[in-house]
Amino acid sequence: MRIGLIGTGRIGSFHAAVLSRHRDAGSLVLADAEPARAAALADRLGATAAPDVDAVFAWGVDAVVIASPTAAHPELITRAVRQGLPVFCEKPIAPDLAATLATLAEVDAAGTVLQVGFMRRFDAGYRTARELVRSGALGRLHTVRTMTADPAPPPAGYLETSGGLYRDCLVHDFDMVRWVTGREVTEVYATGSDAAGPAFRAARDVDTAAAVLTLDDGTLVTATGTRCNGAGYDVRMELAGELDQVSAGLDDRTPIASTEPLGPPPARKPWTGFLERFAPAYEAELDAFVRLVRGEAPNPCDGREGLAALRIAEACELSRRERRPVSLPEIPAALPSAAA
Repeated sequence: MRIGLIGTGRIGSFHAAVLSRHRDAGSLVLADAEPARAAALADRLGATAAPDVDAVFAWGVDAVVIASPTAAHPELITRAVRQGLPVFCEKPIAPDLAATLATLAEVDAAGTVLQVGFMRRFDAGYRTARELVRSGALGRLHTVRTMTADPAPPPAGYLETSGGLYRDCLVHDFDMVRWVTGREVTEVYATGSDAAGPAFRAARDVDTAAAVLTLDDGTLVTATGTRCNGAGYDVRMELAGELDQVSAGLDDRTPIASTEPLGPPPARKPWTGFLERFAPAYEAELDAFVRLVRGEAPNPCDGREGLAALRIAEACELSRRERRPVSLPEIPAALPSAAA
């Protein structure tokens, strides 16, 4: 199997290293907007560097992995699926909802597969939480709490193109709410703060956010996120039911200390970021993609799953801007018909 990987920045380099040692991945062709960066990585990994993206498609690959900046995702996905190639794409599918819907229409028309990179679906803690919920071990869920907390804000230039805290970070939590509970979000009420500095206000973004989500069975979810968690990288999900409660993401590296005399000691070495915290999950999702391409396993996270999480993020952003509850039916789930 020959895999073309487009984008050799931080996450792309990680994916390339994983695929280069995968027993079934075969050869790897790398491309980047900066050809020298792709060439340097290819040299380290024993892969092939393409001079540009055109060469990746012209040289004949069996599948494509997209880890480029978000703005390029729709064009690259469309180009790949029109050639009948299976695609793995880091979230998001596109910079906004309209482009996401248009891209998914291309995928549907081509009849090939798109796997979206929601790596938490492959994390051991989240998978166990899902099993406990689905088995009934927790009883009827009444409360879910999620958190995504980055240790420091990204550069101002990143904020301008990130899509905002809900779409960039909390979209992972929204995906987990659906995937773990098996329920759909019906309404959101969200707010946020831009107190961390002018870069957030300039990007019309917030550094800290909170949202209350109502699920279709009445379960309440609180989702919080921040770019300013100086203690370290903290991603958790707590699920409370009538019989028991559990937490995914709570271990001896969780950057939180107890003020109780008999509480657990502070984290020995707090997580520094998402690549360290979720490294095994990233490897597992790429293994799933390879098996999908080989016809050995179903798609673990298709484009419609990515759209569902994005629609919740879009609802939260609308709620924050307009300071009101937003029901999910207000957010389009498909392109307008030609007749409309």
